[in-house]
Amino acid sequence: MRDFIRSNFFPFKATYKTSDISNLLKSQVVSSSSINNFEIMDISSLSIIRNNSLVFFEKKIDDKNFSSKNVHIVSDIIDNKNFYENITIVKNLSDSYNKLLNEIYFHDDHIDMQDEFDFVDGSYLSKFAKIHSTSFIGKNCVISRGVEIGKNCIIKDNVTIKNSLIGEDVIICENSSIGTTGFGFNLNRRGSLYLNPQIGTVIIDDGVHIGSCCTIDRGKIDSTYIGKNSMIDNMVHIAHNVVIGNNACIAAQTGISGSVKIGDNATIGGQVGFAGHITIGENVVIAAKSGVTKNVKDNSVVAGFPATDIREWKKKIIRQRKNGH
Repeated sequence: MRDFIRSNFFPFKATYKTSDISNLLKSQVVSSSSINNFEIMDISSLSIIRNNSLVFFEKKIDDKNFSSKNVHIVSDIIDNKNFYENITIVKNLSDSYNKLLNEIYFHDDHIDMQDEFDFVDGSYLSKFAKIHSTSFIGKNCVISRGVEIGKNCIIKDNVTIKNSLIGEDVIICENSSIGTTGFGFNLNRRGSLYLNPQIGTVIIDDGVHIGSCCTIDRGKIDSTYIGKNSMIDNMVHIAHNVVIGNNACIAAQTGISGSVKIGDNATIGGQVGFAGHITIGENVVIAAKSGVTKNVKDNSVVAGFPATDIREWKKKIIRQRKNGH
C-alpha cells in the first residue's frame, strides 16, 4: 500500500509542539508529561507509527514501539501514564481528538478548508492535484487538493475525487464520490458539530473499475484501500479504513462497514451487508443478500443472515420448507 503525505491533502493551520497540548485542551487535561518536546508533524494510528506525531489510545496499551519514536500519546485511560513519558491524560478522548485535529489541520468538514481550482474542459481541477496527461476527465467533475491520478485513467462525468491516490488504468464511472468523509462520530454527541475529523486517504490501485453512484470514504487516520484489478459494481458503499485485496468482484448495492478487511479474489453478490471490524479471507464467495457479521475463513462459500457455510444454509432452507415456515 502506498504511503502519503497528509499535509498534501490537509494543510496545517498552525505549528504546535507537544508542550502546547495542555493549552489547546485546557479543562480536558487530567495530567500531562512531555519529556521529549517536539513539533507535531503527523498523526499515528495503532497500526502505523509515524515520527513526530500524536496517537490516541482508547484502551490500556503497553507497547515499546510507541516509546522508540517521537510520539506523544493522548488517552483517557489513566493507567497508560505508567508506560509512557510523553503522554496527556484527558477526560474525554473523542472531544480531545476533535479539538486537537481541528486546531492542527484544515479539512473539508470545516468551513475554512482551503483549495484553489482551475476550470478545465467543464470540470474543476485543484491547482494542488496531479493528473497524468494520458488520463481523461469527464464533465462536471471535481478533483480536489492533493489528489494524484496515474496514467490512462478514465474519470467519467460528475465524479468527485478528494483525498485520494489513484493508480494507473483505473475507471471511475458517473456520479461516484471517492475520498469522502467517513462516518466517524460519538454516539453520545451526535450532529455535525461533533464529527471526528477524518484525515486519512483512499488508495485505489492499478486496474480497478468502480461503477456509477459508488461512495468510498477516506480512512480516519490511515487509508481505505482497493486492491489491483478489483471490480466494484454500481451503488456500492465502502466505509472508512476498509481494506480490499486484489481481484475483488463486488456486485451492486453492497455495503461494507468501517475497518473491514477483505482478502484477495473475493466474489461478493449484490446487496450484501458487512458488519464492521471483521476479516474476510482469500478466495471467499458470498451469496447475494447475505449479512456477514463475523470473520470468514479462506476459501469459504457463505450465504444467508447471519452468513454461514452455504451447504448449511441450504439445509436450513430445506428444513424450514418442510416444516411449513
